[in-house]
Formats: sequence, structure tokens, C-alpha cells
Amino acid sequence: MRWRGRRQSSNVEDQRGGGGNNSGFGRSGRGGGFKIPRGMGGGGIRRASGGGIKGLVIMAVIYFAAKFILGIDLLQILGGGGVGPTVQTRVEQPQNAPRNQRTSNRASDELGQFAGVILAETEDVWRGIFKSSGKRYPEPKLVLFSDQVKSACGFASSASGPFYCPGDSKLYIDLSFFGQLKRDFGASGDFAQAYVLAHEVGHHVQNVIGVLPKFNEMRRTMSKTEANKMSVRVELQADCFAGIWGYFTKQKGLLERGDLEEALNAATQIGDDAIQKRTRGYVVPESFNHGTSAQRKRWFMRGFESGRLDQCNSLSANSL
Repeated sequence: MRWRGRRQSSNVEDQRGGGGNNSGFGRSGRGGGFKIPRGMGGGGIRRASGGGIKGLVIMAVIYFAAKFILGIDLLQILGGGGVGPTVQTRVEQPQNAPRNQRTSNRASDELGQFAGVILAETEDVWRGIFKSSGKRYPEPKLVLFSDQVKSACGFASSASGPFYCPGDSKLYIDLSFFGQLKRDFGASGDFAQAYVLAHEVGHHVQNVIGVLPKFNEMRRTMSKTEANKMSVRVELQADCFAGIWGYFTKQKGLLERGDLEEALNAATQIGDDAIQKRTRGYVVPESFNHGTSAQRKRWFMRGFESGRLDQCNSLSANSL
């Protein structure tokens, strides 16, 4: 992916090495994420148990909430973008640091710059999308942290993987996750990394248009199985939104040979079935909460090939 030399977002908070000092109170419910579990598999939206609600009713309410409650038409074909200020995500290099430490810091600094560029590219796309509907896109913050962090959704460690917190409209990532993605799952490449970030931005879009708030409200009365099923649909929509970003990124001429394959390989490696086969040796479909490898690839491609929001209705009946 051709990302070097492009503007970096001003919405990056670099807390690496800061011990997780981000302000935040309470636990409002975390959005979806790319958690790579150890042992059991299946991270994602926080669940709550309770009585049952018919799945189709829930899907219909969530899908139409954006249009009829918030006034955003999800079925409109949108696009565009603009430019904004630049920010450098930097790590100071002590002159007397050991050579391997300076090398590690340089690598981390480059990943921070990369994350800033990808966030800026998502801002351009979604700003244009919202503007086409006469709406303003409230840009999320991206928090870079190391080891652990405090958010409005509570404390999280690096083991949680990247996540989005609806309570403070921030994306959180320990950039060492990209090394784990490559090392443990064979999913390497800058566009695979960009897909991870674009997916979390997709959750932010869901939060803005009312999908996440409605789901967080309704899952309080859902059984664990129902919540998992609905979580899959929400996660797949975020994958599709990431694909829409990829569509416009391709239109800008920023993709290189092999980039799409990198993203699809990442989607394959982090599907619920793939993770459970790797960690358990067998799969438990009722515990899926992100979607299978095939589903994640398919929904990313729906957005990538069309660039259309009306192709991302994973919340409707019979869409899976």
C-alpha cells in the first residue's frame, strides 16, 4: 500500500510507554475488536445474559434506527473526501540507547506513523460519505498504547487486541498486535494491518448511526446464544464498512499488487472457526461472535467491490 508521505491524522493519542493514563470512568460496553484469544477463542462485543428476544425483530430495529431515528440513509451511495492537518507520531531516540533498542523504537515509530496515515484515510472517506447525506462525520480518536490502557469501557491489556470503545468514541491498539498477527497467524502486510484499523473505524461508524447503542441496549435481555448471533452480524457489517474504505482507497490508486490478498488472508486467519480449530482442534458454532473465515472475507469483499452502504446490511434477515 502506498502510504508513505501522506498526511497523518491529528486524532492520534500516543500513550505508548505511558502506563495507560487515558481518562475514563465506568464501563459503558466495549465495541467489537480483533481479540486473538488464548485457548478458547472468540472475543468481541461484551455480552449480557437474560431473557430472549426474537432475532429478526432486533435486526430490523437496529437496521432502521440509523435512518428513521438519526436521519442517516444507509442505502445511499456515497463517497468523496478532504484533507486536514498533519501530526507526527514520534518516539524519541535516546542517543545512548542500545542499538537493538533504537532499531525497535524506529520500527515502532514507523508503525505509529502508518496508523496515523490510515486513520487519516478513513477520515477522508467517511467525512465524504456523511457529507453526501448532509451530515457531519464526528472523527474518532486513535489511542496507541503499550501493555495496558484505561478507556471509558474499563481497563484492557494488549492481550485484548485492538478494540473500539463506544463510551469515548476511541479506537485502541497496541501496535505489537501486528507482530502477533504476522508471527502467530501468518497474516502479514500493510494492507492487512490497515484492514484491522478500518474495521475498528467501522465500529465507530456503527456507533454514530445508532447500531451499537441499540445493540448494547437490547443485548441486556438476550441470551448468550442470541447475543453471539447478533454480535456476528454487527462484526460482519464492520468488515463490510472496512471494505468500503478499501474501495475508495483503491480508487485513489493507493493499493499495490497483493494488497487485497493480504486483507483477505487476515480475514481468513481471524475467523472464529479458524481460531477455534487452531486453539481447540474443533469448532463450537454457537460460540462464534465475529463470524467464520468465509463470512468475514465475503462481507469485506461486498464493501470492497461495491463501495455501497446498501451492500452492508448484514443485520437483515437471511443476509448471512
